[in-house]
Amino acid sequence: MIIPVRCFTCGKVVADKFDQFKREVRQGEDPAVVLDKIGLDRYCCRRMLLANIDIIDSFMAFATTESTEAK
Repeated sequence: MIIPVRCFTCGKVVADKFDQFKREVRQGEDPAVVLDKIGLDRYCCRRMLLANIDIIDSFMAFATTESTEAK
């Protein structure tokens, strides 16, 4: 999971709210209600959580375990 620590626009810390957001949305709550509850009122901060896509698994498919030292 790669979630930005701060909002790109206003600089508010958003990373600490992501786990609660993800947990409550998975339980079936409306994302707009969850974002209001955790205190993200600005649309720039809301987009940071709503638009996040978990891409780390895709990147790990290309990871190698070989050493890149020159021989």
